[in-house]
Amino acid sequence: MIKTAVLRAVLLGMLLLSGAAFAQQITLTFWSWRVEDREFYNDIAKQFESRTGIRVVYTPYSNVEYNTILSSALAAGTGPDIIHTRAYGGLAQLADAGYLLPITNQQVPNLARFPATLLNAARGFRDDTRRRIYGVPFATQSLGFFYNKDLLARAGIREIPDNWPDFKAMLARIRAAGIVPLANGPRDGISLEQIFGVIGPNFYGGSDYFRAVTAGQRTFVDEGFIRALEETAAMREFMPPNFAGIGYPEGRTLFTKGGAAFFVTGGFDIAFFRDNNPRLNFGFVPAPPLRRGERTWVSTFADGNYAINARTRNTEAAIRFLNFLSTQEFGQQFTEKLAQASAVPGIRAKDPVLQEIIDYTASYGTPYLTLVGFRYAAPTGTELMRSGLQRMVLGQATGRQVAEEMTRGVATWFRPFQR
Repeated sequence: MIKTAVLRAVLLGMLLLSGAAFAQQITLTFWSWRVEDREFYNDIAKQFESRTGIRVVYTPYSNVEYNTILSSALAAGTGPDIIHTRAYGGLAQLADAGYLLPITNQQVPNLARFPATLLNAARGFRDDTRRRIYGVPFATQSLGFFYNKDLLARAGIREIPDNWPDFKAMLARIRAAGIVPLANGPRDGISLEQIFGVIGPNFYGGSDYFRAVTAGQRTFVDEGFIRALEETAAMREFMPPNFAGIGYPEGRTLFTKGGAAFFVTGGFDIAFFRDNNPRLNFGFVPAPPLRRGERTWVSTFADGNYAINARTRNTEAAIRFLNFLSTQEFGQQFTEKLAQASAVPGIRAKDPVLQEIIDYTASYGTPYLTLVGFRYAAPTGTELMRSGLQRMVLGQATGRQVAEEMTRGVATWFRPFQR
């Protein structure tokens, strides 16, 4: 009996060891465009492996090359097990082509805790893919005015006005004090689209207009939308000298070095500010409403998703990894180590500016119109808006012309506008 018990124990030990060895033989490949986050994801991979025995190899590619590299691999029937996807149209192109594995709440129970507005960033665009979820959202981003507290004090500004006319008067006062009011420039178009995202909802009506235009009940040829375009282009008077040559990177550097009072961008730039100028004394504020006491808006969006390659041979292991990436534990690490707002619900940030953005978003969030609603096919709403606003800033187009061009362009693929 003793010999039998010993033999059973030995066999059980061998089975456990062989099971662990089998788990360690599974290696998940994980591709991304987040080169700057390599250290973070390598650490996450080690944590996951220590708990499951499943190895994860994180491979980031250049941001500008990633989409091409990924699409080529998927088209060839290869690619990674875990795919860091863009959101909305960026994911939908992959899902509609059959490259992504749909996931359910049964497979990843924490998905049930994510708000529908975020999960919409992980859906396809075709009728048969819109009903499915293809990824776990990884971050939320919100846009607004970042401001240099020291420069405002130098200009004699003690508090930021609570209405749009007084806000613009404050910018003029800053300019009169010999300080550049706004670091943004129009060269690459992204800053103009972001400025529109920050001030536009106050003119076109925020979420009510978003729901109407994405349902095809209204178009861009709308008086509120046109006025939003005009107000965005009018911000050129507060941009740096020779603003035509300034794009997003130059504007970000100018603000970070203390060369401008305000910079329109998203919470994703907080880490850049702190890393490149630890002494920068900055805060965040939404664009104030047109009139005192009215509601303001904060344009927000999901930044992307963690998805699974439909051709993976390690489906079970990949789903286990997505489960880990959907936990509070992971979300808290993401927020603290990357200084960005995790998409996992209920996370709080130690960084006071980031937490302020999270709070503003919870109270005043509205979908970032061109990204959330109109980046599903070419020409995208983003492409049309950026080029249109660039021409407006240079005096080569009117707001109505741009609104009409956007409506016609998007109507080539957006069926509600065709009706």
